[in-house]
Amino acid sequence: MSARPRLLVVSAGDETLRGYCLEQVATAYDVVLLTSTEPSWEKPYIVDHAVADLHDTTELLAAGRGLAARHHLAGIVTWDEWHLISTARLARALDLPANSVEVMRACRNKATARSLFARHGVPSAASVEARTLPEATRAVSSLGYPAVIKPAAFASSIGVIRVDHPEELPAAFAFASAGASRSREDTGVLVEEYLDGPEVSVECVTAHGVTTAVAVTRKHLGPEPYFDETGHTVDAADPLLPQVAPGAAAAVKALGITDGVQHVEMRLVDGRPRLIEVNARIGGDMIGHLVRLATGIDLSQVAADVACGKTPDLTPTRHGAAGIRMLYPDASGTLAERHINHPFATHTPWLQQVQWIREIGDTLLLPPEADLFTSRAGFYIVTGRDTAEVTERLDTAADEITVTTRADR
Repeated sequence: MSARPRLLVVSAGDETLRGYCLEQVATAYDVVLLTSTEPSWEKPYIVDHAVADLHDTTELLAAGRGLAARHHLAGIVTWDEWHLISTARLARALDLPANSVEVMRACRNKATARSLFARHGVPSAASVEARTLPEATRAVSSLGYPAVIKPAAFASSIGVIRVDHPEELPAAFAFASAGASRSREDTGVLVEEYLDGPEVSVECVTAHGVTTAVAVTRKHLGPEPYFDETGHTVDAADPLLPQVAPGAAAAVKALGITDGVQHVEMRLVDGRPRLIEVNARIGGDMIGHLVRLATGIDLSQVAADVACGKTPDLTPTRHGAAGIRMLYPDASGTLAERHINHPFATHTPWLQQVQWIREIGDTLLLPPEADLFTSRAGFYIVTGRDTAEVTERLDTAADEITVTTRADR
């Protein structure tokens, strides 16, 4: 038997975008996995597993109790947005330390989060719930244009759209409602004040109620009216960190989060932070990996440590920068060509990774017809000394990568 602590991971997620999390955690913990499908790529990193419908409370609890009967579990963690509530429910059943189900529900529901931000004086966006188009019309009349229409409980910028004029509102409300209909928790829509300013996220670690901001992620968005994230950069020396850290910590506290890793999204309006939302897990789009490349802080390892009651080491061991850019086609259609200049890739040490996520012949659809799950062909990651060098290298690599589609007949 291994002497290492045993950690229960609920849903390892997608190998391409979340594989690094499981790989890093497995360097220090024996991982027991609760998953919705039979493990494949996860097998080298786990010591045991159970398969269950993670949305079915009865199945979830039965499978979790079965694993707990076979193993002495030190903690439980997930980095999967869709299973935050399930994980909290299972933690309570197994008497493992974790944030409560109610806290996770507040994080998942943007309307609840806005209410808590307002109650605790955290600067956010004015927001009104709307179940019908007439309600949305009244809300926008009160808030003014431009406004943002979004699902109350979803993620990945799905169904989020900006509306600038009254005649755009019916189509925008339908777009947001279609995204909201995919939620298992709340199919409502929010009408919100548009926050005009650059968007960032603050990567935070909370242990025993104390929150530490460890990095700032600068976000790059696609063309409006949509809010698709097209890339991110992380710089260990980002001067924004001390400016945005207090607001991020206040938002985490307002939601009642006491432990874990948080991805706190905000916009800087006239230079001041205004909260968008708090995600109670490691940021998506490889942001945790970017933080590690830039600072040396491993958020996957940190999340496991906090879950198991250990004091995480948040000391930076690197002082650089890293960035990711998503690869989108110019137009919707069938993916006809995807490649990178091989000599360039071979002889460019700062090009850390080029990853394709779609195959030739796959259909790529851009908004409004689809979302990021159907529009991205892949991504690439670079490193550098600072944000300026990373941005330059992202642009340089872009000229060496080809993604083309042909129109579907």
